[in-house]
Amino acid sequence: MKHLTQLLTTSMLAAGLLSASAAQAQAQAQATLILKNGKIATMARDGEFVQALAIRDGRIAATGSNAEVLKLQGAQTQVIDVGGRTVIPGLNDSHTHVIREGLNYNMEVRWDGVRTLKRAMEMLREQAARTPEGEWVKVVGGWNEYQFEEKRLPTLAEINAAVPDKPVFILYLYGLGFLNKKGIETLGYTKDTKYNEGVVELGPDGKPTGLLVAKPNAMVLYTTLAKTNKLARADQVNSTLHYYRELNRLGITSAIDAGGGGQAYPDDYGVTVELAKEGKVSVRTSYYLFVQKPGKELEDYQRWIATAKPDRNEHMFYANGFTTEGAGENLVWSAADFENFLEPRPELPAHMEDELERVVSLLVKNRWPFRIHATYGESIERDLAVIEKVNKATPLNGLRWIVDHAETVTDEQLRRIKKLGGGIAVQNRMYFQGEAYWKQYGAQTRQMPPIRKMLELGLPVGLGTDGTRVSSYGPWPSLYWAVTGKTAGGLATWRPQDVLSRHEALKLMTTGSAWMSGEEKLKGKLVKGQYADLAVLPADYFTIDAEKIKDLESVLTIVGGKVVHGSGEFEQLAPALPAVSPSWSPVKYFGGYQNR
Repeated sequence: MKHLTQLLTTSMLAAGLLSASAAQAQAQAQATLILKNGKIATMARDGEFVQALAIRDGRIAATGSNAEVLKLQGAQTQVIDVGGRTVIPGLNDSHTHVIREGLNYNMEVRWDGVRTLKRAMEMLREQAARTPEGEWVKVVGGWNEYQFEEKRLPTLAEINAAVPDKPVFILYLYGLGFLNKKGIETLGYTKDTKYNEGVVELGPDGKPTGLLVAKPNAMVLYTTLAKTNKLARADQVNSTLHYYRELNRLGITSAIDAGGGGQAYPDDYGVTVELAKEGKVSVRTSYYLFVQKPGKELEDYQRWIATAKPDRNEHMFYANGFTTEGAGENLVWSAADFENFLEPRPELPAHMEDELERVVSLLVKNRWPFRIHATYGESIERDLAVIEKVNKATPLNGLRWIVDHAETVTDEQLRRIKKLGGGIAVQNRMYFQGEAYWKQYGAQTRQMPPIRKMLELGLPVGLGTDGTRVSSYGPWPSLYWAVTGKTAGGLATWRPQDVLSRHEALKLMTTGSAWMSGEEKLKGKLVKGQYADLAVLPADYFTIDAEKIKDLESVLTIVGGKVVHGSGEFEQLAPALPAVSPSWSPVKYFGGYQNR
């Protein structure tokens, strides 16, 4: 009898343990978040949509019908009804300057998306009225004259009339800068102010007019901008938080920072590193290191290779998704061919090859991914000759590298890039500069950059913006440009057969961009196992009139399974942001990208 009792007890305990184990397993299998009643584009293949998806541990746990996915609902599962809206993978900008803009966003008047010059000038005047003495009123890129109904640039007379008493700097692409009279006075520019690579225009009286002209590159604009004000450290932190949330509002969940002028490593990365460690970065940010001083490039890379070893993909802020840092887009200053289509193509100096070979050799030997800014086919020809030479001595052997921009790359050059294992990051710079290019070189029939040919050849291609000093950081104009071939002014610059389908374009700004940071198996699709990064749209990107694409944004953005932005009925789901600082910030009054 005693033996039977022990046997029954053992059996009951075993059953209890099994029940507890089963309960634990069931709880672990439950989703933390479920989206239902959606038109969810998995992007696994063209035309594949599901009704619901489940998220667990920051990744997609399941997709399918409402009935299938809701089986994963538990007592703690949050369920969001998206009301039939289209859901897409989070957008990934393969070439932007997110870290630098974070430090500056709160002190810039953004003309991105503004529809009339009249309103742009009103914004300038309104901001000047609230800007304290000693601070600048600045518009730093992201616009052109063709987005305005007036189809023209502001005049210096209009700028001076709008703001006579505060210094003003306005950057137009990488071609022109505008200073008002107070700005000229504040900088101390005179008839004797000279730049080797740029012009400070003088009037009939021999004094600066306020117009700065980039010839042959943008150093006069870079240098002048660097002489204006900067935000205090606390305001830079606030600015970065608000800029990341602004990107989330537009559906961006990842960005690859290509470095940039005035973005020195490690000093100018400190704010984003600080926020990342606090878990406050809401855009997965990978980055490349950009040399700042001509002639010192090799020394910088030697130092960085020896010292810069941050953890891979830590806190959503990491060195380009690889196990080491990456270099670019400015590998050496002598190889940079700035895309100022207001001026003829610049000739690269004769010493470029030697400088570039030394740097590329160092990077390849140390297995550092790299990217190189190259607008023109003539520059790419010389760049490729160097990379091919290095490859013979030290094979790239699968090391990822990227050509940035490539507007006039040739078919043969594309084949050579593919043979070397490279990819191409393209941006909608021609959306802003198509008219300028046609005026400089005549009407074009070839697609620039030739994205269709890149895809036919099977090259990795990522779509981005090159925001914020030239193009806007807004991703939707880039997608609009990709599916229409039109500029901001409506000029159709591509042949009909070259424009991309909406699936193709979206794929380039999701999985295509993920290749650029070595993460194509982790993000870009809404399928089981990939990151739960997504955006819920107010209208169906796949079917709306193409002209409405440029004005899309997100009503609900999720990164790693967590809501990072919500508007309308979803607003209460998003975490609160601190108030914009400083109190006079243009962002507080205008926001960023302007809704139409």
